[in-house]
Amino acid sequence: MTPDEQRPAIQSGLSDEALLELVQRQTLAYFWDFGHPVSGLARERSNPDPGYDYLETVCSGGSGFGIMAMLVGAERGFIPRPAVLDRVRQIVEFLGRAEAHHGVFPHFLHGTTGAAISFSPQDDGGDLVETSYLMMGLLSARQYFASAATAEAGLRAAIDRLWHAVEWDWHTQGGQDVLYWHWSPRHGWAMNHPIIGWNECLITYVMAAASPTHPIAPAVYHRGWTGGPEFYNGHDYHGITLPLGPVHGGPLFFSHYSFLGLDPRGLRDRYADYWEQNRAHTLVNRAHCIANPNGHAGYGPRCWGLTACDGDAGYGAFNPEQDRGVIAPTAALSAMPYTPRESMEALRHYYDDLGNELWGRFGFADAFNRSRGWVANSNLAIDQGPIVGMIENHRTGLLWDLFMSCAEVRSGLQRLGFTSPRLFA
Repeated sequence: MTPDEQRPAIQSGLSDEALLELVQRQTLAYFWDFGHPVSGLARERSNPDPGYDYLETVCSGGSGFGIMAMLVGAERGFIPRPAVLDRVRQIVEFLGRAEAHHGVFPHFLHGTTGAAISFSPQDDGGDLVETSYLMMGLLSARQYFASAATAEAGLRAAIDRLWHAVEWDWHTQGGQDVLYWHWSPRHGWAMNHPIIGWNECLITYVMAAASPTHPIAPAVYHRGWTGGPEFYNGHDYHGITLPLGPVHGGPLFFSHYSFLGLDPRGLRDRYADYWEQNRAHTLVNRAHCIANPNGHAGYGPRCWGLTACDGDAGYGAFNPEQDRGVIAPTAALSAMPYTPRESMEALRHYYDDLGNELWGRFGFADAFNRSRGWVANSNLAIDQGPIVGMIENHRTGLLWDLFMSCAEVRSGLQRLGFTSPRLFA
């Protein structure tokens, strides 16, 4: 089947709600139709890559996002609920025999054997951040499949075994007041990458504090995560004050990944109001695209959003400080809870105006560059999942409801000094 034969027709005259529904359903196909047949996990990407076998390379973090997307599919009736239960069971059973180190999964796994696939020469062991995304998805599934039925009870028990096995405290590298991203049985701590903020890793510290078996002390959060040189910001950009993060905020996935499960509405600690942070981050990114200081074609109020994605010159973590004209639909669409009007304007432009170029069998192409006349021939799990999940959080709050209903998560947030209406529900 050629790409054109796979491309669904553009439908005219859709209401906003019907278009949101269509985008969620079509994007979900990436995880449901293109999931690995043996493991059930999400393939890293949809197109060949010279660095690895794309059909066998599955990703732990993107699979967490995919599990959350499938829960949306079950709730909306896109996929029968029993079929989603079976897929999640398939994933959990595979993970139970896949390679892990101190309960921590690699970034990439072989979809048939479960062996680690190196992400980089020394990154061939456990990846704590990607594992935190995976666990966020699994805990959401545990909360969703909550009936007394034998199959659902068995799934919950199997998820708990994986969750309880993660040795978050091991990743303090012997008791330091910071978490480290990687450990390898061949290279040890050679990557030596402390997880310091502000970026996409808040969820990693929350999960580490929430663990009922291997928790970190609160000092690891307060001295490690918040101790980085790019944690605090406080500057104004385009008239918008940004509380946390690097200059101009960094790529938009910072406000997507952790917050697929963490509900930022009313979520605060001594450092920030996280709704305010995420909305400001989004608006700064959009304002940069409207100002368009580099003169890239296509930018404007209806075409904005810089984040990590494929680009015409290769993959990059695009942001206002690294702006090469590459727009990723996931950036604006996954910001739907924070900027519903502005994100809907972008969605209408991508579908109504550019749909003949961007719309495909898994939803929108990963990215495009109007200055170069380039459209990606790819989709990436880490970009597809947030589209489905964050649109649903905007529409119903489903994933926020599920993840924030976890007693361990609420306890972990309280241990770290967070406040939220969710903690007293």
